Amino acid sequence: MQVAGPEAKRLRKSCIGLSRVIAGTVLAIAAVPALAATPGMAPVRQTIGAAAPALKVEPYAFKLRDGTVIQAERGSFEVPERRGNASSRRIRIGFVRFRSTAAHPGAPIVYLAGGPGGSGIDAAQGARQPIFLALRALGDVIALDQRGVGISNSVPPCKASTSIDPAGGLNEQTFTRYYRDTLTKCVGEWRAAGVAVEGYTTPENADDVEDLRRAIGAPKLRLWAISYGTHLAFEMMRRHPGSVDRVVMASVEGMDQTVKLPARVDAALGRLAGSAGAANGDDLLATMRRVHAKLDAKPQVMTLGDATGKISFAMDSFPLRVLIGGIAKNPAGIGQLGQLYAAFDAGQGQAVAPLLYGAFLKDPLTMSGMPELMDLASGVSPSRLATIGREAPAAIVGAATNFPMPQVAATVPGMDLGDAFRTDVRSAIPTLIFSGDLDLRTPIEEQAAATIGLSRVTRVTVHGGGHDLFEAQPAIPGMIADFFVGRPIKESSIVVPAPKS
Repeated sequence: MQVAGPEAKRLRKSCIGLSRVIAGTVLAIAAVPALAATPGMAPVRQTIGAAAPALKVEPYAFKLRDGTVIQAERGSFEVPERRGNASSRRIRIGFVRFRSTAAHPGAPIVYLAGGPGGSGIDAAQGARQPIFLALRALGDVIALDQRGVGISNSVPPCKASTSIDPAGGLNEQTFTRYYRDTLTKCVGEWRAAGVAVEGYTTPENADDVEDLRRAIGAPKLRLWAISYGTHLAFEMMRRHPGSVDRVVMASVEGMDQTVKLPARVDAALGRLAGSAGAANGDDLLATMRRVHAKLDAKPQVMTLGDATGKISFAMDSFPLRVLIGGIAKNPAGIGQLGQLYAAFDAGQGQAVAPLLYGAFLKDPLTMSGMPELMDLASGVSPSRLATIGREAPAAIVGAATNFPMPQVAATVPGMDLGDAFRTDVRSAIPTLIFSGDLDLRTPIEEQAAATIGLSRVTRVTVHGGGHDLFEAQPAIPGMIADFFVGRPIKESSIVVPAPKS
């Protein structure tokens, strides 16, 4: 999927800083002439014990974005870290519940965050907060922190012994070796600390959602999910179909789509580049290919220095390919992406060296556990891996979109859930899907393939929409509410205005 947890936060900060540095060099650049697995055991549906988990609930003063406070509840319950293992330690799963404002509430609505590694509670404090509050008119709304995340985290963070050695350069081989070595070290440390690493899988995560339902005494749940959260929602629909009333998904990720196909990401990139105008789009794609070819033929040496000395590192195209999906996962980032590549194309790549250093070299890598282990467990099928291998050499993105997957796949023996897990989910549960046609993280072609087994599906194409769709267009929250109460959705497409340049 993607870099997540603390590393993702650092990368996002670096991308923001990168855009500022690029913007500061645009005028100067304008004056410069352009230069030429082995499958594991199939998942078995675990039998949930007869007794519901004991629920602990306390009043919670939830602070809204405008500074005001509303009364909510903070709840928790305990589950085995690895079901089926009688000696497994128990871990706490936590959530914040916003009580319904309705006189006769419907089924609770549970938000499943993306990532993996996203916090549902954090999402309720962010840009989606108005949707959380509005949906209270339908039923209780629950912001869940999945196992290994936020207030549900029982895995100690693990830091690499050192940062990447600048002398090795920034390239796929160096990155892969560093991530593999760090992951092997961290798994050893987690096991020594008593963590059942094999418990951090999507099936266990889905069983946690089922135990949430049982703990709160709800006959059914309505699921509201995005990105990895849809991967989790699929597994919930498969393992516990009788517990799910309706599902709303955005930016869908299927069971064998932890790693996206390079050709499909390139198709989305072409649409995104073309959204600024056909000629400009063709120019950007040609520039990206030209910059990649130049860097791969002759890696660029970056030099940083201060009073304590100088640091130099060489980079090929791989770091830029990794950054593409972060900078431009939503259409607003296409201008920044264009500026970045224009800088390198004009021989001004040195201007962004501090940000590349900050993103990839400055600090040792920190792994939080849940994101890395969930991705390893979901894995990638041999047939899909072969397709990725065939497509990557000709693709602008190469195999970088979901780094460190598939590069670190099979690093931990026994973690991969196998191809039985990765089969398409077939379900008649009513499902509403929002798909952005400019989404680089989960391209719309991938989403169509992932949902082929859903027989009662309503699809809404968000033209001009990227990855973060729920807050992208004012009509979307109302459509979510209508669907959850069973009203028909008449629109098959909506339009997001192009970002202002």
